[in-house]
Amino acid sequence: MDRLKAISPACTPASLAFHAPQRDSLLHHDKVFCPRKKFSFPEVLAARPREFNGHSVATMSTNSYNNHVTQAVLQSGREIEFFEAIKNGGFRGKLNKVVLAYSGGLDTSVIVPWLRENYGCDVVCFTADVGQGIKELEGLEKKAKASGASQLVVKDLKEEFVRDYIFPCLRAGAVYERKYLLGTSMSRPVIAKAMVDVANEVGADAVSHGCTGKGNDQVRFELTFFALNPKLNVVAPWREWDIRGREDAIEYAKKHNVPVSVTKKSIYSRDRNLWHLSHEGDILEDPTNEPRKDMYMLTVDPEDAPNVPEYVEIGIEAGLPVSVNRKRLSPASLLAELNEIGGRHGIGRVDIVENRLVGMKSRGVYETPGGTILFAAVRELESLTIDRESMQVKDTLALKYAELVYAGRWFDPLRKSMDSFMEKITKSTTGSVRLKLYKGSVMVTGRKSPYSLYRKDISSFEDSLLYDQADAAGFIRLYGLPTRVRSMLKRGI
Repeated sequence: MDRLKAISPACTPASLAFHAPQRDSLLHHDKVFCPRKKFSFPEVLAARPREFNGHSVATMSTNSYNNHVTQAVLQSGREIEFFEAIKNGGFRGKLNKVVLAYSGGLDTSVIVPWLRENYGCDVVCFTADVGQGIKELEGLEKKAKASGASQLVVKDLKEEFVRDYIFPCLRAGAVYERKYLLGTSMSRPVIAKAMVDVANEVGADAVSHGCTGKGNDQVRFELTFFALNPKLNVVAPWREWDIRGREDAIEYAKKHNVPVSVTKKSIYSRDRNLWHLSHEGDILEDPTNEPRKDMYMLTVDPEDAPNVPEYVEIGIEAGLPVSVNRKRLSPASLLAELNEIGGRHGIGRVDIVENRLVGMKSRGVYETPGGTILFAAVRELESLTIDRESMQVKDTLALKYAELVYAGRWFDPLRKSMDSFMEKITKSTTGSVRLKLYKGSVMVTGRKSPYSLYRKDISSFEDSLLYDQADAAGFIRLYGLPTRVRSMLKRGI
């Protein structure tokens, strides 16, 4: 008791302070903090270290910072064990270095100090530039370090994202549940892959993300981690901490001096990359509500789009886009160009209630202007270059391909094998498609290919040397034989 009074006469044994330790020092020099959660002396004596998750007890330090000596207030074996746990790591265990997927938003900003206090670790923030916009990247390093991170690593993944993830899905014709063009689904594996690379570069033993326990993204990130480095520890704060919502996160940020410029007002949850922009939450959680006009950011309202249509020509080689209006562009530049063109004509708005991987339904509104144009172009060119049986098999596999991507199984052998099929079957899908864009609609006006299976001399209503219309009679008799036999059986003929 004398030792306790020596630390702070204002505190009583029943109100020992429990507060998060700083990463730089596991000791609170010359301070006893007021408690958020209070424990009585008997509870302290009986508790195991893990029972104090999210809290630390008031401690003393010696004059020497380097030796990190912790003085126990109560001399009991269990309390000494508890203080040693703090000295050697965080409340939930000890990790050396964690690479955190960082956006600079509220959730990932508060995760930084939470990781430090709960795992006693160094935090390296990682941000992937997948085309979310320059404004999203401004000031991130300053914000990350102010939150307690040791450094911020930013990698430009735009070209890799479009070339190695978007274009294969485009070639496959992958659409989830009839509408969703997989914008978020495709971005997660490229980000997670880069996180694994950064973890290897900085010597991290863990990775972390800010995905909630209700969504699909937690699965997509972690399956990629498992596939590329199964030895990495994975920390998912939303499945561990006491924060239950936006208001809790804001309060946590304030208590830990984390700079966040948000309020408690509900807003949309958005995810943006070079392929799309998604909107969830707020009034969209009621599927009877029409989205507000001011919600959209990439596309104008089709009613306000130009009254004059615009024509655009897409060049395609082996199933992949290579040019816009006969100008060859890199994958990322090509998509950015079409986003601008499609956006001003209100192209690519989709409102969908989808089945999440974790079992619940959710409503989202997506803006995918450039992607919608590209899907139309590739599909129309395939109508010339792929035969009926191949197209039916391709369309069937596209459903499974989309399901795998949506579920985060990008690095599964099955998806890779299906990708090989898609590459082979679209080898002759080369040519160009001319599209007409007008007030939210995309209409094909022309298509051509040197490998076209369409023959005007055969399809024409005029006489043809290659097709004798009289031959159709025998074909119909043979093709319709099962139908005829079945009908005869019913009638006893």
